[in-house]
Amino acid sequence: MHAENTNYIKSLSDKFYPEVKALRHYFHMNPELSFQEFGTAKKVAETLEALGIETQTGIAKTGVVGLIRGAAQGPTVLLRADMDALLLQEEAEVPYKSQTSGVMHACGHDGHTAGLLGAAMILNEMKDQLKGNVKLVFQPAEENEGGALPMIEAGVMENPKVDAAFGCHLWGNLKEGQVQLKRGPMMASPDMFTIKITGKGGHASAPHLAIDPIVIAAQVISEFQTIVSRRKDPVKPAVISVSMIRGGETHNVIPNTVEMCGTIRVFDKEVRKWIPETMESVLRHVTEANGASYDFYVEKRFPPLINDNAMTELVEKSAVKLFGSDRVEWTETPNMGGEDFAYFAEHVPSAFFFVGIAPDEATPVSHHHPKFAWNDENLKVSMQTLAQVAIDYLNQ
Repeated sequence: MHAENTNYIKSLSDKFYPEVKALRHYFHMNPELSFQEFGTAKKVAETLEALGIETQTGIAKTGVVGLIRGAAQGPTVLLRADMDALLLQEEAEVPYKSQTSGVMHACGHDGHTAGLLGAAMILNEMKDQLKGNVKLVFQPAEENEGGALPMIEAGVMENPKVDAAFGCHLWGNLKEGQVQLKRGPMMASPDMFTIKITGKGGHASAPHLAIDPIVIAAQVISEFQTIVSRRKDPVKPAVISVSMIRGGETHNVIPNTVEMCGTIRVFDKEVRKWIPETMESVLRHVTEANGASYDFYVEKRFPPLINDNAMTELVEKSAVKLFGSDRVEWTETPNMGGEDFAYFAEHVPSAFFFVGIAPDEATPVSHHHPKFAWNDENLKVSMQTLAQVAIDYLNQ
């Protein structure tokens, strides 16, 4: 029966591929930013409704949820895709180039959305074989504020209650046709911080009469690096990056203030709490020693994405059925990028995985780049894997 299901999934994938490819091109040509995905959501809802799938719209502003009810009673599995694009002018020479100036799909979310619609088409054809329900979640705003938590708060995990969740990301550092898995911590919490150091401005020729916030900022940045290299347990990875510093206007004036911002990336919840506390301790001591003051603000973004071992192993079995063991690989190295699928993983046992889009190992595809582009054929891998995982979870 397993082989029959897998072969049927592949044949349905071939059947629906032209439509899924056309959907991907539509989404790519009409990119929309976070919480502005009105046209994308409309197209998603129309596609689901045309299939006869129960559809809800306007969840967390632009989110869409479809529900496929199986022939038999059973658990509910959630499959998720993100829909938003990026503020970037497209330079990739493709026939379906972005028609919106300054906005493009440079991270593959057009493929995530189209791929999940493809999985929906497959699963809808096979609903008589499902022992339970499939909830199809099309989420806004992964790139910025994060739409997963607002959708959860709007009740997406209930009615019917979700028992497990799966999602995937097209990945430019992985050869196309490959599926990559990771047990446990997979992606980091991408928290942000902003700092303002206030000193006392003055003439650059008389620094003794001023309190120079530029020198103080330099000391603070240097001390921040020792938090990771000398104060933190080295077996618990973390990154503190100051990625913006702004202060002063001209060569002969010491400014009153310096502003900085950056990111904190960790996989451990205790380390996530400890690092900002330690950063503030550094700020307090360095500014007090120099007669300055500071403002410090941390914006907690998504939590670390922690895969459930059993769900990740289920994805492996499903992917091996489809593609063979040589196209399914494990990695022991987590990724410092952030992903708000983490909120779903906090609620139910979940697994997130990567689908390769690089033409070969020597030619990675750069995400968030104006020339970001990938082969439509990779849609088949994502739609087949999501469909097989859903069926295997419900019918295990």
